[in-house]
Amino acid sequence: MDRERQMKAFAHLLDIMDELREKCPWDREQTTESLRPLTIEETYELSEAILASDDKNIAKELGDILLHIVFYAKIGEEKGLFDIVDVIDMLCTKLVYRHPHVFSETKVADAGEVIQNWEQLKTKEKDGNKTVLSGVPAHLPPLVKAYRMQDKARAVGFDWDKKEDVWDKVKEEIGEFQSELQHLDTSNPDSVNKAQGELGDLLFSLVNASRLYDLNPDTALETTCLKFKNRFTYLELAARKDGLTFADMNLEQMDKYWDEAKEKGL
Repeated sequence: MDRERQMKAFAHLLDIMDELREKCPWDREQTTESLRPLTIEETYELSEAILASDDKNIAKELGDILLHIVFYAKIGEEKGLFDIVDVIDMLCTKLVYRHPHVFSETKVADAGEVIQNWEQLKTKEKDGNKTVLSGVPAHLPPLVKAYRMQDKARAVGFDWDKKEDVWDKVKEEIGEFQSELQHLDTSNPDSVNKAQGELGDLLFSLVNASRLYDLNPDTALETTCLKFKNRFTYLELAARKDGLTFADMNLEQMDKYWDEAKEKGL
């Protein structure tokens, strides 16, 4: 590992950030608030590159996120609040503190125990009012939030004894949701809220099941969305090539193109 080369590259990035902040009208106008939605967008672009196993784009998107980190730190430095050294020092301190099995004499049996220790140490870092689930960002997408909440609860021992037992809960939630749908009145807000509540319980139980089998529901759903997009786009373009529009076709005709897309591996 060429540490000197790494340090030079990072120093060069910091120098460029200084120049941009001083001389570029757009960069000079940015605030932490204006950067926030762009940072979220960059994170999703990185996620997309990872799911596509596109190593070249992964490197590119990581660079974009690194730029944002340096940008926030530069704004913090200008305000006299913090700088990039503070950011790195706080991170290093946290990593050492939360890995006593690496940096002290603590022993662990496996990765599961590492996670348990991590969560226990995390709750001690702030005041006594900090809770296990308070570390889950409120604005996470609900599917990701459900997975993270369940994962954190598992880290402190709140989980199924046997993963197979979760299916009884899934079946129970399916039954309750179906029951609520039988007398759903879409004109009645209370009825809609009850049905949505049961749907939420069902989705939460499915997330739980996927977690227990080491499957990520967000990745799974994103992959299915991409598959649906590819097949539906094929349907649309293939029909257009044959001089047809959606208005010209019935469901059976659409299914024909859909099956063609499946046969092509889309």
